[in-house]
Amino acid sequence: MMNQVERLISELCPDGVVYKSLSELGDFFSGLKFNNVLSSKSDSKKLKGGTRLISYSHVFFNLEINRSIEEFAVVKRIENENELQYGDVLFTSTSETQDECGYSSVLTYKSETPLFLDWHCFGLRLYEINSFSPLFLKHLFRSSFFRSQISKSVNGVTRFYINKNRFARLIIPTPPLKIQEEIAKILDKFTELEAELEAELEAELEARKKQYEYYRNVLLRFDHKNGGGYQVKYRELQDIFELKNGYTPSKKNKEYWTNGSIPWFRMEDIRKNGRILNDSIQHVNPKGVKSGKLFPANSIIISTTATIGEHALIQVESLANQRFTHLSVKREFTDDIDMKFMFYYGFILGDWCRNNTNQSGFASVRMKELKKLKIPIPPISLQKHIISILDEFYTLANDLSIGIPAEQKARKKQYEYYRHELLTFKNQGGGN
Repeated sequence: MMNQVERLISELCPDGVVYKSLSELGDFFSGLKFNNVLSSKSDSKKLKGGTRLISYSHVFFNLEINRSIEEFAVVKRIENENELQYGDVLFTSTSETQDECGYSSVLTYKSETPLFLDWHCFGLRLYEINSFSPLFLKHLFRSSFFRSQISKSVNGVTRFYINKNRFARLIIPTPPLKIQEEIAKILDKFTELEAELEAELEAELEARKKQYEYYRNVLLRFDHKNGGGYQVKYRELQDIFELKNGYTPSKKNKEYWTNGSIPWFRMEDIRKNGRILNDSIQHVNPKGVKSGKLFPANSIIISTTATIGEHALIQVESLANQRFTHLSVKREFTDDIDMKFMFYYGFILGDWCRNNTNQSGFASVRMKELKKLKIPIPPISLQKHIISILDEFYTLANDLSIGIPAEQKARKKQYEYYRHELLTFKNQGGGN
């Protein structure tokens, strides 16, 4: 198949491919701000007359927006010229991390019902969509060539956003349609094989996780059946823990970040390194610490804005960004709480957070209610017994989840290698 691409390039563009800026190829349009956004799983009566919404998460996590994507629904139909069209390229426009800005997805089907874009995103509508294969574009805009350009168009300190004027100057290759279609076939095959493998491995992992979650829920929801004769007390979260907001030291002040030694945790740390952490990807200089105070070791962080309900046990003194609320046990309760028990209870706490949010702007947990949430405090001997059981199940699930990424990484690297090779063209000239 690679030989077929090489033959087409030799035949159709022997002198190279024209590169053009995005401003030459189309117009940008903004996403829309909506009220009353509901999940598509909501009561069907509430959705009557509603329209469909592509969210930030849809764009970030998917190469393409196709019929399999489950959209959000907006109760009130909003008439607007920015209704999405086949072939539109969609980008994330703002994020708490610089590297999440400018992630792309492409609308690869013609929707029978009106479809709109969330305001945390923006789109590119090509002047001549018939000159491009949307299936090719979905790979191109995620390529290392294009991603490496994006940093030039990102502004921000604690929150980052795309500068549209700079973004418009980014360039892409514009090979003939036949070449695009052939490249898309090859790269789609890689992603299909990767998806098939992932489905097989995930099915096995899911079975283990369900077993683990079943026992976790049984063991952590206390009543006369599993209390074993123990008296289990309940206390408000704020009685037992100090709850403090995470923060980001100013990026404008370079000395806060130069030669950093203090772990500063973000969602990316959990995604990449799991839920029990003793170091972070990024570090802060002691000069960037407010009042010189760190969050104590052996504490819990739980995300209470944006992506809600994710948590981790942090085993070192540290900081975390503003997405997280930090829970450290009060001194008078140190003998009553094993934080490994609280780590496991954090999964139930995370479910509560996801079900108790404010939806204006970025989703956030209703903090007053969270602070007053009553949680169980079983005797320390029972906590340790529960930990010993759940540790075994957690290890079984985690061991498989370690093995899965190893195989997935190999497939992903293979895809990325061929994507780079197939999307690197000799520049005939043009563009900026």
